[in-house]
Amino acid sequence: QVRLVESGGGLVQPGGSLRLSCTPSGGVFSINFMDWYRQAPGKQRDLVATITSGGSTNYADSVKGRFTISEDKAKTTVALQMNSLNAEDTAVYYCLLNGRNWYEAGGPRDYWGQGTQVTVSS
Repeated sequence: QVRLVESGGGLVQPGGSLRLSCTPSGGVFSINFMDWYRQAPGKQRDLVATITSGGSTNYADSVKGRFTISEDKAKTTVALQMNSLNAEDTAVYYCLLNGRNWYEAGGPRDYWGQGTQVTVSS
């Protein structure tokens, strides 16, 4: 069974930093891209950052200059370094992998993690 294991969430003071990680397991993947999304209470799930298999990145305007998405291809891990956090960054953060799992039939699809809570508060 495919799992995306997220870690690194927690409680941080305004202005602080956190580093989220996402590691897939349960398959061998050809990855097209990996994303970080977030969902605050009562709000829709929004795209935060994307990294493609070629290493191109894209960010939501609200996090540009503060968040950095990166990958460790050897470990098939994607990280989200979050700096200068503020209360508006409080949300559950989800990892998404788009790609093909060679253990499964069919073509590329999305795989979601379970989410990790990030709370920014003094």
